[in-house]
Amino acid sequence: MTDDSAEKTAIDGLPPLRAVIEKHGLATKKSLGQNFLLDLNLTGRIARAAGDLSGHTVIEVGPGPGGLTRALLMHGAKKVIVIERDARCLPALQEIAAHYPGRLDIIEGDALKTDFAALAKDEAVRIVANLPYNVGTQLLAGWLETEPWPPYYDSLTLMFQREVAERIVAAPGSAAYGRLGVLAGWRTLAKIQFDVPPQAFWPPPKVTSSVVHLEPRAEPLPADGKRLSLVTQHAFGQRRKMLRQSLKPLGGQALLDAAGIDGSRRAETLSIEEFCRLANARA
Repeated sequence: MTDDSAEKTAIDGLPPLRAVIEKHGLATKKSLGQNFLLDLNLTGRIARAAGDLSGHTVIEVGPGPGGLTRALLMHGAKKVIVIERDARCLPALQEIAAHYPGRLDIIEGDALKTDFAALAKDEAVRIVANLPYNVGTQLLAGWLETEPWPPYYDSLTLMFQREVAERIVAAPGSAAYGRLGVLAGWRTLAKIQFDVPPQAFWPPPKVTSSVVHLEPRAEPLPADGKRLSLVTQHAFGQRRKMLRQSLKPLGGQALLDAAGIDGSRRAETLSIEEFCRLANARA
């Protein structure tokens, strides 16, 4: 594990993250998908991957002891709004709020039940987060399916397990191509920025993580997000089967005929445009 450097600690004037964790007894909880990111060099790199933060409000999910929160504030975010489910982390976050008066809002709650658009208050925000492993893909799908579009956020800069990151940026025909690749490719330009090794976290996970940056497309192909998500769930839920079989609950061959797609094809061969045609068709 990488130690906080003395220089980095001096820059924001707050204690090293190890000391914060020890002071507040913040043993990670597997049930919450927690892996605390302790390397302040890496948290700074994640903040920079979100672009110039000066004058922007940033929403962060699952801040834990606040390593990334501190980096976002140090890199000039006008305001950071954090959503933390673990009440044990709140005192540590309140210490950061006291250090940056008026710039950190702390919300105790479940991100899956949070109205992010309401938090934005008609101001374009950036969402930056080391997402808990157990809810990351569910949160991303919600952000991609949000209405109206263009969305309330300018960009998403998110950390996932490397395997999930590869699914987000996957192209048609690749082994990783699936529902996430369709949704992300449909509405955003998504790119893996860099990998993060296990030893950057406490406790170290068994897998490498990756930071993905997603920027909304101004005019994605017309399709209903919920319907597109439903079509891809069925199509990839039985990806080895022909589409006429996997899409039977939605109309099967009749739906495929309406969209002009050969029912003997398999899900991974369809382009995003063809999935949008399926979402728009009715059996």
